[in-house]
Amino acid sequence: MNSKIIVSSAVAAALSLGLFGQAVAQDKTAKEKCFGIAKAGENDCANLSGSHSCAGQAKTDMAPEEWKYVSKGSCKTMNGMSADEAKAKLKK
Repeated sequence: MNSKIIVSSAVAAALSLGLFGQAVAQDKTAKEKCFGIAKAGENDCANLSGSHSCAGQAKTDMAPEEWKYVSKGSCKTMNGMSADEAKAKLKK
């Protein structure tokens, strides 16, 4: 009986890992880059201007070249920009 419990637990663990992986994948696709909303030191990765390549290196609040991941569709409500809009703003 004890071996049945161990096998059942192992199968349940393996199945739950598969479901967790799907949830993470779905969460990633439900995100978009939103430019111009990151506070200093709170950006998610490299900026458009190429002055740095890592998260947390933004020097100023709301710089148009800095971005954060946000829920898909919520960028505009945060007064953010798409990558194309941010590039256009940087060219001005």
